[in-house]
Amino acid sequence: MVLWLLNHVSTFALGFLLVGGIVALAITGSLAARRRFPHLAAGEHNEMVGVALGMFGAIYGIILAFVVVTLWTQLENTQTIVATEATDLALVVRSAEVFPPADRARIEKAVGEYAHAVVEVQWPLMRAGRPSYEATARQTHEMYVALQSYEPTTARAQTFYDEAAARLNDVAEQRRARITMAETALPTLLQVLVYGGALVILPLTFLFGLRSLKMQLLFVSAVAALIAFSLLLVMVLDRPFAGELSVSPAPYKEAALAKFWPGE
Repeated sequence: MVLWLLNHVSTFALGFLLVGGIVALAITGSLAARRRFPHLAAGEHNEMVGVALGMFGAIYGIILAFVVVTLWTQLENTQTIVATEATDLALVVRSAEVFPPADRARIEKAVGEYAHAVVEVQWPLMRAGRPSYEATARQTHEMYVALQSYEPTTARAQTFYDEAAARLNDVAEQRRARITMAETALPTLLQVLVYGGALVILPLTFLFGLRSLKMQLLFVSAVAALIAFSLLLVMVLDRPFAGELSVSPAPYKEAALAKFWPGE
C-alpha cells in the first residue's frame, strides 16, 4: 500500500493527505475528549499529563531521530552504489576503446544491453518493491562472455583488458549491493516504535486541558502536524527506489554510457 502511494501519488499530495488526515483526526479526538470529560478544560491533570508527554516525547524523539538518520544514510549509500556501478560500467567501455573494432563492438553491445536491462526492466521491479537478480542475470553473463572472448596481443591491450576485467567485477559487486538495498526496509520492531509511538503521544495531548478551546486545538494540531511530517519523512526515505525522492537511474545514461541512449 505504501509503495503504491509513493509511486502513484505526488509527495506534496501525499503529505497533504497524511498531515491533513492526522491533524483532522487529532482535532476530532480532542473535541470528543473535551465533550466527554468537560473537567479536562480546567487543567486538573495537566501536571501529570505534562510529565507523561515530556517523557514519551523525549523517548519518541530519540527513536525518530535515529530512524531518520539511518534511513537518510541508507539513501545516500544507495545513490553512491548506483553512481559507482554506472561509473564502473562506463570505464569498461572506455577501456575497450583500445581493442580491435569487432571486439570493442561486441563488448559495447553487451554493456548497452545491460544498461537498458537495468533501467527498463530491473528499475521498475525495484520501484515496485520486487527486486530481482534474474532481471539482469543474462546481460551480466553476456558482458563477461564478451570480455573473455578477447585475447590481448600487446602489453598496452593487456593493461586495458585487466582494467576492464577489474571494473566488470566491480559492476557485478555493485549490482548485488544495489539489489540488496532495494530489498532493505525498516525492521518491523522500528516500524512498531515509530508508528506506535505516534498512537501513544497523540491521545495524550487530548488530556492536556486549556480553558481556551482555540488554544487547545492549536496545541493538538501543532503536535499532530509535527508527528505527521515525521511519519511522512520516514515513509519517503524507507523506500530508496520508490516515489519522487527516489534514487534516479540517470547515471546509466550519462558520460560514456550516453551512446546507448540515442535521442535522450
